[in-house]
Amino acid sequence: MVLEYTIITLYTISLVLILLYALAQFNLLINYLKAKKKQDNSPKFDFSNPSEIPYVTIQLPVFNELYVMGRLLNNIAKLEYPREKLEIQVLDDSTDESVENTAKQIAELQKTGLDIKHIRRENRQGFKAGALKEGLKTAKGEFIAIFDADFLPKENWLLETVPYFKNPKIGVVQTRWGHINRNYSTLTKIQAFALDAHFTLEQVGRNSQGHFINFNGTAGIWRKECIYDAGNWEGDTLTEDLDLSYRAQLKNWKFKYLENVVTPAELPVVISAARSQQFRWNKGGAENFQKMLKRIFTSKNISLKTKIHGTLHLLNSSMFTCIFLVAILSIPMLYIKNEYAHLKIYFLVMSFFIISTLIFFICYWFMYKKTYGGGMLNFIKYIGAFFAFFSVAMGFSLHNTIAVLEGHLGKKSEFVRTPKFNIKSLKDSWKNNKYIRKKPSLHIIFEGVLTLYFAFGMYSAFIVENKGGDFGMFPFHLMLFVGFGYVFYKSLFSKA
Repeated sequence: MVLEYTIITLYTISLVLILLYALAQFNLLINYLKAKKKQDNSPKFDFSNPSEIPYVTIQLPVFNELYVMGRLLNNIAKLEYPREKLEIQVLDDSTDESVENTAKQIAELQKTGLDIKHIRRENRQGFKAGALKEGLKTAKGEFIAIFDADFLPKENWLLETVPYFKNPKIGVVQTRWGHINRNYSTLTKIQAFALDAHFTLEQVGRNSQGHFINFNGTAGIWRKECIYDAGNWEGDTLTEDLDLSYRAQLKNWKFKYLENVVTPAELPVVISAARSQQFRWNKGGAENFQKMLKRIFTSKNISLKTKIHGTLHLLNSSMFTCIFLVAILSIPMLYIKNEYAHLKIYFLVMSFFIISTLIFFICYWFMYKKTYGGGMLNFIKYIGAFFAFFSVAMGFSLHNTIAVLEGHLGKKSEFVRTPKFNIKSLKDSWKNNKYIRKKPSLHIIFEGVLTLYFAFGMYSAFIVENKGGDFGMFPFHLMLFVGFGYVFYKSLFSKA
C-alpha cells in the first residue's frame, strides 16, 4: 500500500494546488467585472498644448527577422507623433541577410526626415535584454516604447498611450495584444484563446486592484526613469520583461493597463515555433519565481493579498507540473479506486475537485464573450473552443513541465527567438521559412508514448470494477488522448 498511498498523496496535493489557482482566477474574474463598471478618470497630458508632449524613443529589438522587417518599419514610420519629439532605434542583432535589407530601408526612411537609427552590437550578450539596455544608453526619449518584430501598432497608438504618463507614479503603460491571424488554424485559435484570457481576465483583474502585473515584452511603454530606478534590464532569466516588471513594482512604480487599446500581432503558425515560445515563457516564469519570491514576501510596501496574487502569478507556469502529475497519476488512481473498496469515501470527496474545471469554464466564458459576443450560438461555439483549448494545453504539459523544472532547478539555456512568418491567411505559405527548427524535439517521442498511455486509460474504463466499467475518468482521458495526440502529430510533421 506504500506505493498506492504515495500516488494518492501526490494526486491530492496536485488537485488542491490546481483548485487554489482556480479560486485565484475566480477572484480575478470578480475584479474584472468590478473594473468594467468603473469610469477611468486617470490624468492625461493635453496634447493640444505642445509643451505637454514628451519626447518618445521607440525601440525595435530584432534578430534575423527577414520576413517581417519591411512590414515592421513601414508600419512604425506611419505612427502619428510630432517628428521633432520622436526617435526610433532599430536594435538589430541579426546575423543573416536581413541586416543589409534593413539598412537600406532605414536609409530611405531617414531621407523622409524620420529620426531612425540602425544600432548593431558585436555580440548578443544578454540577448533581448542586452539589446534594450544598450539602446537605452543613447535613447533621447523620456519614455521608451517597445515593439517586437511581429507587432503592428495602429497609427494613433502613441496618442492613445503616452498621455497616461501625466501621473508621475506611472512607470509602464501596457496595451492588449490582438491577433492578425487568429483564424488561420486550430493552433492559432488555441493560442489566441489563451492569450485573450491573460490580456482580459488576468491583466485587468490584477491591475484594477493594484496587484502586480507584467509588461508583456512588447506593445507597451516604459518611463526611462522607472527602468533605471528598478535596476535596468537584466538577462539572467528568459523573461526579462517579467523580471523588470516586478522589480519596478517593488519600487512602488504603478502600471497602467489599457484593455481597449489593441496592438495587432502575428501568432506562430507552426507548432515548433509555438513550442519554443511556450518553453521560454514557462521556464522564464519559474526562473522569476526563484528570483523574486523572497523579495516579494520581505517587501514592506505591498499588501498580503498582493503578495499572494504575485506569488500565484509567478507560479502560473508551474501549474503545468500539477496538471501533468494529475494526468499521469489518473490511470493508477482509476485502478486503486476499483481495487480498494474502503477508499470509496475518499474518491467521493475527490469528485469535488471537478469544480476547478467549472471555475475555469466560467472565467474564460467572460473572456470569450468579450471577443466574440454573447448569445446561445456563441456559447455553443465557446464550449467547443474551451475543450479544444483545455485538451491541447494538457497536451503541452510534458513540454512545459520540463521547462518549469529547468527554471526552478536553475539550468540556464539560450534565449531562442520565436520565428516570424508574415502570414495572415491560408493563402500565405510558411514552408520555406529558413528559421523553422528542422530537427524535432526529443520530447515528441514521449508525447507519442503518452498518447498511447491515455488510450490505455480510455480502454481501462471498460475493464475495471469487476469488468463492469468505470467511466468517471473517461472524458478526462479522452481530452488527454486528443491533446497529446494533436501535439505529437503536429510536431512530428511540422504542420500548422
